[in-house]
Amino acid sequence: MQTADALLDIYQKRGAERLPLERVYRHLFDPKLYLRAYGKIYRNAGAMTKGSTEETVDGMSLKRINTIIDLLRTERYRWTPVRRTYIAKSNGKKRPLGIPTWSDKLVQEVLRTLLEAYYEPRFSPHSHGFRPGRCCHSALNEIRKTWRGTVWFIEGDIQGAYDNMDHEVMLDILQRDIHDGRLLGLIDGLLKAGHLEDWRCYDSLSGVPQGGIISPLLFNIYMTELDRFVEDTLIPTYTKGDRRRENPEYTVLTTKITAAKRREDLDEVHRLRVERRKLVSKIPRDPDYRRLRYIRYADDILLGFVGPKKEAEEIRRRLGEFLMERLKLTLSPEKTLITHARDEKAQFLGYEIMVSREGSLLNRGKRTTNGSIALLMPRKVVGKYRDSYSRRGRIRHRPEILNDSAYSIVQRYQGVLQGLYNYYCMAINVGRRMARIKWILEVSLTKTLASKYKCSVSEIYKRHKVVGESMMLQVQLHRTGKAPLTATFGGIPFERKPEGMGVADFSHRETWNRPVSKRSEAVQRLLFGICELCGMKGVPLEAHHIRKLADIDRPGRRPKAEWEKIMIARRRKQLMVCESCHDDIHAGRYDGPKI
Repeated sequence: MQTADALLDIYQKRGAERLPLERVYRHLFDPKLYLRAYGKIYRNAGAMTKGSTEETVDGMSLKRINTIIDLLRTERYRWTPVRRTYIAKSNGKKRPLGIPTWSDKLVQEVLRTLLEAYYEPRFSPHSHGFRPGRCCHSALNEIRKTWRGTVWFIEGDIQGAYDNMDHEVMLDILQRDIHDGRLLGLIDGLLKAGHLEDWRCYDSLSGVPQGGIISPLLFNIYMTELDRFVEDTLIPTYTKGDRRRENPEYTVLTTKITAAKRREDLDEVHRLRVERRKLVSKIPRDPDYRRLRYIRYADDILLGFVGPKKEAEEIRRRLGEFLMERLKLTLSPEKTLITHARDEKAQFLGYEIMVSREGSLLNRGKRTTNGSIALLMPRKVVGKYRDSYSRRGRIRHRPEILNDSAYSIVQRYQGVLQGLYNYYCMAINVGRRMARIKWILEVSLTKTLASKYKCSVSEIYKRHKVVGESMMLQVQLHRTGKAPLTATFGGIPFERKPEGMGVADFSHRETWNRPVSKRSEAVQRLLFGICELCGMKGVPLEAHHIRKLADIDRPGRRPKAEWEKIMIARRRKQLMVCESCHDDIHAGRYDGPKI
């Protein structure tokens, strides 16, 4: 069997050259891929979340990997129906979430690793959702840098995109790219595995479960058909002309300014420049000039068009027809809008987007701001947090976290503030909006601490206020024999960052072909062959996992078992133990060597 290095080169090359893949299924028999998958996903918060069975990452072992490989080798591996739950959306509705079993997560991660190397070179450069090295900020940056002068925004939102993906269309797309019947059969079984809800099993007639590790990749493969249609059909049709024609009135004034400069009549030059600044340099409605731009993040679509509204409506119609005829998907009528870029604001990825109209603001003598893309933080975000932290119109404390330490409470509020700023740091109005949200959070925080300590808010400020470049609140957590931990609320400058927070460069080669010495620590320990409790050597090991260290290391809890003390001392959420010790841990009878 080929090494991961050679396999990666082949997959990427064939993907870039748009050549089909063959004999992919046999690579699912490599245990190293499963160890890499385990090393990547065992840290996830959902690794200890049960699917429709009791299986979780706890008890992970080489034996379990070999069992999965044996089932795949004989084509007897069966996907388990996902457990369906619901999470709240910002509009008050609920989004279905499918939780697979641990074995299914592991196989999905291996499949995702194989297919991603092949499909990444094939994906559109205008697709940013759930792709390595790309994020919301990379999509917004593309709009900010390349959509200057846009006249119309066409917002596209697909109704229940994940739930309504047609299985036959999905398999038809995969069959065109992958010539491997066994792999296609495995993916077909994944799509049709069904879901468990209220202890009843339902068939999956369409869609992929949101929450599955491979689901975003499959959705991007599916939506690549739309990307190609827009890039190969719509954009060439609705793009013409190299540049707009010059405005004759603007040209006349430019000629007069040149003549005045030659006469060295500076007053006349200034007067003519002020007059010229009231005009546009190009003809806004040039019949021989069109531009269509496109971007997609998962199922959110945005197009920018320079041209008449009639053609913008025609683009929206053709987009809807293609989605219905080819992909069996429907555009949401209430969310698929045509917005005038200067007079209205389009909604995309939580930002408001418009084109600036500012002729008086100069940069080195030029109106660089006029016609540029402006990213805005919506006012409704402030309203959302005001309503969330208020009751009957007044900002209130949070009684549900009063039992937490003051250190944890301050960290919670700072986490909300920092996370919100990190996302909206590209907005031109981020300072004003975030200052308001900081005030809301600060009032709620001080009231929460005052309620915890049974004192006034002013007393909280006296105890914890720190004055520096900006006002902050600080709480210290004192530890025996160690330096105290400090939690700070505030201290964020709220400056605009036009480029966003950025993303790390992604390399399949670095991810796959990591030397043994640089493997995940958990994988190295699993392969080491020494029980971390009893010290027995050369025995098969199992990984004992817990959800988080706080579950076993908190004040007032019952006396800790010896295995818990080892976890706390190592600051690790897993122990690699022999089968006997693992059984004793779960039975509550472990009495082996002490720490």
